[in-house]
Amino acid sequence: MINTHVTTGETAMPTALKTTLLLSLLLSSTAHAAAVDTAPRKTLTAFASEPALRAYLDQLAVRQAALARRAELQMKAAPMPAPMASSASKSAEVAGAVAQSVTNTQTAGVDEGGIVKVHGKHLVVLRRGKLFTVDVGQQALRPVASLDAFAPGSDPSGSWYDELLVSGDTVAVIGYSYSRGGTEVGLFDIDAAGSLAYRATYHLRSNDYYSARNYASRLVGTKLVFYSPLSLNVRRGDPFGGFPALRRWRSDAVPQDFQRIAPATRIFRTDEEPEPGAAIALHTVTSCDLASRELRCEASAVMGPPGRVFYVSGESVYVWTTRRGGGSSVFRLPLDGTAPSALKTAGAPVDQFSFLESADGHLNVLLRSQGRGDAMWDSEKGRGELALLRVRLNSFSDGRDSAPAASYRALPGNGDYGLQNRYVGPYLLYGQPGNSARRQVDPNWPLQPLHALRWAGKDAPQALALPHGVERIEALGNDAVAVGAKGQDLHFTSIGLGSQAMVAGSYVRANAAQGETRSHGFFYKPDTGSDGVIGLPILGATERAGPHTESASVLYLRNKALALTELGALAAKPGAPPDDGCRASCVDWYGNARPLFLQGRVFALLGYELVEGEVADGKIRETRRISYAPLRAR
Repeated sequence: MINTHVTTGETAMPTALKTTLLLSLLLSSTAHAAAVDTAPRKTLTAFASEPALRAYLDQLAVRQAALARRAELQMKAAPMPAPMASSASKSAEVAGAVAQSVTNTQTAGVDEGGIVKVHGKHLVVLRRGKLFTVDVGQQALRPVASLDAFAPGSDPSGSWYDELLVSGDTVAVIGYSYSRGGTEVGLFDIDAAGSLAYRATYHLRSNDYYSARNYASRLVGTKLVFYSPLSLNVRRGDPFGGFPALRRWRSDAVPQDFQRIAPATRIFRTDEEPEPGAAIALHTVTSCDLASRELRCEASAVMGPPGRVFYVSGESVYVWTTRRGGGSSVFRLPLDGTAPSALKTAGAPVDQFSFLESADGHLNVLLRSQGRGDAMWDSEKGRGELALLRVRLNSFSDGRDSAPAASYRALPGNGDYGLQNRYVGPYLLYGQPGNSARRQVDPNWPLQPLHALRWAGKDAPQALALPHGVERIEALGNDAVAVGAKGQDLHFTSIGLGSQAMVAGSYVRANAAQGETRSHGFFYKPDTGSDGVIGLPILGATERAGPHTESASVLYLRNKALALTELGALAAKPGAPPDDGCRASCVDWYGNARPLFLQGRVFALLGYELVEGEVADGKIRETRRISYAPLRAR
């Protein structure tokens, strides 16, 4: 059960959110976005100076040392538990054209780091530690250039290069280096001919940003925005050695080259003291201007427990933190650099798709009663009962106040087994993939319905019965599609989202599964208000060797007024992938296949192949393909 604890200053009024009772939602009688006041009532307090911050950290160090001594005495006679397996390293888990968006982003105007972007008439692709450009202008299909995604002369071992973004003539590659100290930002120049030139590499102190669902970087205008957590060790000799900092890489770089980018006056905290014996994190939002040749960054950070989910709207970064002993908080950090604000809350979001900052001046968040944030694969591990938090943005404060109990609505269903959720227009949709292992034993094991809730209304959500589990929910313009497995088959169900939600159409691909589970693997290209083309990587029966298998094909479906029909697929060339002499990022953690729609043309990015197709007479057929694979390093 999600419990709420309403606190205002020193006065507390405990309440409980019962699953059998839907609490009334307090709504304004008018919802005109232009008149909405979103300014917080109060903001968090920053430390007044470096000495003030140092004094606070010293107090924490003394308190934690005392707790550690007490715990040592209590555990002295007890057997030592076996150490947990570390998830610190991904490698340990492995035995004349107009630019168009090719990224299935969550928020309009907020680009997300991905593996393929567009610059003029060129595709820019990041794969296995290298950057590539491919000319697709004026009916061309030709590899142009390739370059290492890391600094010349540097050792890329122990580093992962996961995401790229393009701003003007700058390509930014986002990676994580276990050997060099955190998030790595490589800057490259690209010209109209598609040539690439290395400019510089910078390091930002951070813990590993990896999430199986979320992306580390965003681009808002020319501002490169990162969220990164930093573990705060107050008992180390120099706790400031773990604070947000930036350095430019050079071959003789040393840790002392890091320069703080978050002074004490940009470090914020609430009235809550850290939990005894629990870890402390600096939840850091860093903004860097890509309009400048030299990377200059500023950071703000809030202190809190380490469990987190973050979401970027067009105006703010939201960070949801969860305390080990229960309770949570949501922080709102404006992108314009003004002071953050916060609210005490209950429960935890599933992932970034649980959030919507709506135009009527509210933050809407789907919550489950127990969650661990979205680091690594933690989004798959949450569980418990569900509720929708819908709270006014101007109710955010200095962290002493709680979201009102009436702002929570208990919802049917539960948050177990890899819950999927997505806002599409006025609806929140959520559902579960289903326990496929149990259903193989018992085919009659019930599937959970897909729920459709009008998030700004008062009605109970609709329960839509689907013949399959829900592994993906995506927008089809103003409507939606749910994708999931039933047995060995992959199902697509279109959902009409009018005054009521309704199951509209379906398509089944026999002996197939999704080839990519991340949001960027899907793309919908609208042709008219009700028609368009869906693209999604799939694996056939013989290609399901694991989550990092070379994708077999990209499937294309025609959506015509929510009737789904198959156009066909563009397939990868069979056989073993080329030997590219990979030196870095040799596992495709972000996938390697994407459907691409550019300048009226249809492509499939499939590993090192780019395949072009043509739609005619209701079918797609391959017209040509290229390989942009590098020659093996010698």
